[in-house]
Amino acid sequence: MTAMSLTGSRTLLYKEVLRFWKVAFQTVAAPVLTAVLYLLIFGHVLEDHVKVHGVGYTSFLIPGLVMMSVLQNAFANSSSSLIQSKITGNLVFVLVAPLSHWAWFCAYVGASIVRGVVVGAGVLLVTAWFAPLHVANAAWIVAFTVLGAALMGSLGLVAGLWAEKFDQIAAFQKFVIMPMTFLSGVFYSVGSLPPFWKALSHLNPFFYMIDGFRHGFFGVSDVSPWAGLLVVGASLLIACGLCLHLLKIGYKIRH
Repeated sequence: MTAMSLTGSRTLLYKEVLRFWKVAFQTVAAPVLTAVLYLLIFGHVLEDHVKVHGVGYTSFLIPGLVMMSVLQNAFANSSSSLIQSKITGNLVFVLVAPLSHWAWFCAYVGASIVRGVVVGAGVLLVTAWFAPLHVANAAWIVAFTVLGAALMGSLGLVAGLWAEKFDQIAAFQKFVIMPMTFLSGVFYSVGSLPPFWKALSHLNPFFYMIDGFRHGFFGVSDVSPWAGLLVVGASLLIACGLCLHLLKIGYKIRH
């Protein structure tokens, strides 16, 4: 990127971060509350009956809820921002700026990573009081958090470019993102599933993000974190490539 485009990207990034931070009660506090409610309900019911990889159920559940919050909010940030700008018409002010498609990509995905990390940190700080957590390898935690948030930010940008109204974004989130997140091992170990469903779960990239993130805390997982890193990295490259291509050709934003 040129110096002008780099400056513009930083400005757009600041604007996107400020956008969600201005309504932090909705964009940060609400997801934290939702995660705590999941923990209180499922943890209370299953703590005395279920252990996974030798870990208490509440302890097992916390990293899954943290990563689920990171992924969902990273997607929501870029997708909601772009569709809102398209509908209200203020996207034109970004279009007239001398920004390359790389500048757009870095700003929107960067802001998604920031929101995902902020919400995830909030969930972790609140839920860590309910059960003991031990960090086995911080590098895996950081790697899967950043890669997962970047992947979801890219997918959110693709969805925002494709959608023409809020209903389409909501449908994408409810029928694609939500099911893939909930069926990725947030509330259970994929290793406990029957062979067919276990094999099907291994086709879900969300599973590798949550399983690898959880490995960073407990040092155990359903698959090797290196395999998870490979799948998540490949998925991120595909999503980034598609996103950059759509931005370059101005898909549904330049007429």
